Amino acid sequence: MSNFSRKLRLSSTLLKRLQQNVIAVNSKNVCRSFTTTEGHRPTLVHKRSLDILHDPWFNKGTAFSMTERDRLNLRGLLPPTVMSSEQQIQRFMADLKRLQVNARDGPFDPNALAKWRILNRLHDRNETMYYKVLIDNIEEYAPVVYTPTVGLVCQKYSGLFRRPRGMYFSSEDRGEMMSMVYNWPSDQVDMIVVTDGSRILGLGDLGVQGIAIAIGKLDLYVAAAGINPQRVLPVMIDVGTNNEKLLHDPLYLGIQQHRLEGDEYLAVIDEFMNAVFTRWPHVIVQFEDFQSKWAFKLLQRYRNDYRMFNDDVQGTAGVAIAGLLGAVRAQGRPMIDFPKMKIVVAGAGSAGIGVLNAARKTMARMLGNTEVAFESARSQFWVVDANGLLTEARDSIDPEARRFAWKVKEADRQGLKEGASLAEVVRQVKPDVLLGLSAVGGLFSKEVLEALKDSTSTRPAIFPMSNPTTNAECTPEEAYSIVGDNIIFASGSPFKNVELGGGRIGHCNQGNNMYLFPGIGLGTLLSGSRIISDGMLQAAAECLAAYMTEEEVLNGIIYPPISKIRDITKEVAAAVIKEAVAEDLAEGYREMDSHELRKLNQEEIANYVETNMWSPDYPTLIYKED
Repeated sequence: MSNFSRKLRLSSTLLKRLQQNVIAVNSKNVCRSFTTTEGHRPTLVHKRSLDILHDPWFNKGTAFSMTERDRLNLRGLLPPTVMSSEQQIQRFMADLKRLQVNARDGPFDPNALAKWRILNRLHDRNETMYYKVLIDNIEEYAPVVYTPTVGLVCQKYSGLFRRPRGMYFSSEDRGEMMSMVYNWPSDQVDMIVVTDGSRILGLGDLGVQGIAIAIGKLDLYVAAAGINPQRVLPVMIDVGTNNEKLLHDPLYLGIQQHRLEGDEYLAVIDEFMNAVFTRWPHVIVQFEDFQSKWAFKLLQRYRNDYRMFNDDVQGTAGVAIAGLLGAVRAQGRPMIDFPKMKIVVAGAGSAGIGVLNAARKTMARMLGNTEVAFESARSQFWVVDANGLLTEARDSIDPEARRFAWKVKEADRQGLKEGASLAEVVRQVKPDVLLGLSAVGGLFSKEVLEALKDSTSTRPAIFPMSNPTTNAECTPEEAYSIVGDNIIFASGSPFKNVELGGGRIGHCNQGNNMYLFPGIGLGTLLSGSRIISDGMLQAAAECLAAYMTEEEVLNGIIYPPISKIRDITKEVAAAVIKEAVAEDLAEGYREMDSHELRKLNQEEIANYVETNMWSPDYPTLIYKED
């Protein structure tokens, strides 16, 4: 190709890109065709006056410049002072501190829910400012928009519902979903978080009210990963509920019938997946809080054909693996020693089995990735569920859990029987790690923790990972006071550090899924990978495990502070992209095709990720008649 031809081709590419940067928004059918690489591009709008002020996507409130006020017929509709976004946030934060107490619905409404209400109102009127507040105060407000407060929001959602956010597909919509997806006004959707509400956190079946978990997760995709908020879609699939209280609640917003099962259930999910991937072929779908019996089945059903993953199975597993590898480092050992760790796992649901599968694969890979290595890794885990220690003597075993059931003779040699209690198992095994994914608050009783004092590890790890806070298997105060100061502690929900005396601190790490799922989603999006492979997930977990310095892990800090979430997500996304390229799964993203991706070095990949992360900056609005 001649230099002239190259220049001509480049010029036409640039022209096309500039044309794509102008965003037309129809007042009747808002087309949210923003690109992820936003910057400060002008935005064409086909609305003015109060219509702009009532649109949370474009409303800037007092931050509209005088030029924009004239251009958009806003002069006189706002106070005369033009405020910067920083001044707006200062004013909002002052109001929040003052109003959060007054916003409470009586003595049983906790302060966190009051904060959620106020933030939600901001979200309803000014989306850009909402995300700026969230990003700038992520450590304070992540627990409000996500766990643990989101659990309370889900429980009360029928009463809290004010303004539609997301889409609802129900069993009554069968045969209509392909047309329904076109009711959503955006022609471009990057991320969908979908739930059927059957197992919200550790709270059980909350039916249609579970959509709050999808909304909260996507808020974190925006805040942590810089996914454009106008290109995310929370989804609830309502196939009924088995929650008897909701079935008889006249104010419940969902279908009041028992859940569909079997082929009828699968037909609904199949139709949904076909519909969304028909309209948005490159969308990424994250499955969230599906009950165990469907979580694994749906993951295996779709993962080889669609860009999807299950956060409870794979995200929780990745965060746990990062924590376990961190625990090895905190014990002053190299990560290659991970296959030697003895791990007792309380809980055999989707999260527990997901962690077990991932940990076993990680151990096997470190041991050479042979069949012998894979079998050897199995013997490092002891699974205790509601019926006690899991062995092959159990009459009926979930197929996913069966591979971790101990042979009766092998259990006998360790002095353990089928159904042995958690305390008994801990006492006999003397594990390096006690991992809780049971959703049973207080399961790590004094007896269990006392038994862990005899661990053969110099620094045992205690991971009560169940959410929300009320379902944590133990508190950090209980762990440090009973087992001793020299432990590693990580929980699923946030706890405050423990004062140990003498100026020493017992660190309470939070093994939060938000360390991984935003980076997995962003990395998949920017790589253009056809699927989300085990290797991509493993790369994300190992990136998180390596994020902490040697000094930090030796001090008992195995997870980074939430305040660094944007930087963590950037690194995780870069690791996912690199692995997708290595596995020849990457197909590229927009102008960055797979060939160009392969040329990028580590620093260039990081820059590529950062450039494509949306930031909450007000765009310049320009009015154009429809």
